[in-house]
Amino acid sequence: MRIEARLRDSARRFGKKTALIAGDVRLSYAELDALSDRLAASLASSGIKPGDRVLMVLDNAHEAVVSFFGLWKAGAVPCPLYPSIKAEKLSVILNSTDASAVIANARQRATVDTAVAMAKMQPLTIVAQADAREDLGYWLRFENLVSGEVPVPPGEFGDIEALALLLHTSGSTGQPKGVMLTHANVIAACEAIVAYLGNTADDVVLSVLPLSFGYGITQMVTMAMVGGTLVLEKSFAFPRKILERLAEVKATGFPLVPPMAALITGIKDLEPGFLPHLRTITSAAAAMPPALAERLQQLFPDIRLFLMYGQTECLRATYLPPEEVSRRPLSVGRAIPGTSAFVIDEDGRPAPAGTIGELVVEGPHVMSGYWGNGLNSVRALSPVASGRRLHTGDLFRADADGFLYFVSRRDDIIKTRGEKVSPQEVESALYALPGVKEAAVGGIDDPIFGQAVRAYVVMQDGVTLTERDIIRHCAQSLEDYMVPKSVEFRDALPRTTTGKIRLGADEANTVTRGNVA
Repeated sequence: MRIEARLRDSARRFGKKTALIAGDVRLSYAELDALSDRLAASLASSGIKPGDRVLMVLDNAHEAVVSFFGLWKAGAVPCPLYPSIKAEKLSVILNSTDASAVIANARQRATVDTAVAMAKMQPLTIVAQADAREDLGYWLRFENLVSGEVPVPPGEFGDIEALALLLHTSGSTGQPKGVMLTHANVIAACEAIVAYLGNTADDVVLSVLPLSFGYGITQMVTMAMVGGTLVLEKSFAFPRKILERLAEVKATGFPLVPPMAALITGIKDLEPGFLPHLRTITSAAAAMPPALAERLQQLFPDIRLFLMYGQTECLRATYLPPEEVSRRPLSVGRAIPGTSAFVIDEDGRPAPAGTIGELVVEGPHVMSGYWGNGLNSVRALSPVASGRRLHTGDLFRADADGFLYFVSRRDDIIKTRGEKVSPQEVESALYALPGVKEAAVGGIDDPIFGQAVRAYVVMQDGVTLTERDIIRHCAQSLEDYMVPKSVEFRDALPRTTTGKIRLGADEANTVTRGNVA
């Protein structure tokens, strides 16, 4: 059963029950099903065909959820992107995916127009939340596409091996990689998540995680599968307001990343157990420091805390049961149900307990490959009896009981605010600033963001720039989570004997890399 069929099934079983709360908008399962039917019919009549890729540049709002299910019902492939994406990267993704359409928020129209012009394409463009009085030109209005009478339901698609998502993640080369996940992949991962979390139709999950992010998407799909309620918030910029919202909606589940946990536990006047309905907190995207997990459990003594590890390439790989958190605070657990995850040595054999090696993941949730990138697909995947093996590129060890422990990443990707940042992409922005002679970027430990992006810069003779000048320049071409939080000026950058820039342990992150032209 494909993803959209799970929504149809829940609409039949829970028609009037609230499926989604996003700001002031509340949608029942019947309403969400009908709106996505209308969108699917409108897209089909506008020329969108099964298999077409459609880029989504949308905030956490009801339009995003309707778009996901409407695209699946039309047989199309959602390609959700971070809402603050810049035009240059968007144009690259437009070309690489040969996208047939873009659905965007009103404030991103100018970015999309610029990207479309750069890509020299003419995709269908749809805008959500535009001023009703504004002349949109060639743009279609989202609200018009989902209005009117409920159309004849689109035909159902039975191929669960069809592409369901194309999620873009930064690679060590700086170029975004399109991770191909089928309906079978997504359903397998979400069924496993539902199983170990014990999700039911009584759950109310509040999520601030962006729907461009696998961790955020799984909240939407799991709730639709079980008939629960998803509450979407656009950001965690005001933690107290999110805590008030959790109480207001009587949330039973709250997915977060460690920086959010740090902000919550840093609020001094919270009384333990102040959210009596909250049953589950999950954490992924980065390792949870044991002291932070302990503070969370002190603040929420009755919750079940699940610490998890995953990659975009398989959505979720491992989880640590709540009863193990205090006994194995540094572990990320064992493989999710129906899959396997273990450490291999350099020869590809299972590594003995305590030996550091690469984590590999096997199961029906493993991606089918990278879009248009056969070489990287071959490097990351290998065939096994159970289907596909994913080579994560991350270094792990296992204890005698088979519990896994993250050691380090094999590449130099920076993980900040739950997002992956390619140092090369930030360095390219730095080198584009007149006066910059040399530049390198690394991740430094940060109690709030897990890691923070720091730039190391050597200026050309006679040129003076301030930290503010460099950060402001980067903000013009990079998404906000990629912009350096600090800048260190150097007379020279250390190099290896082969001429590569090397940032040593004193910078809290070792990066060995050549110059970016």
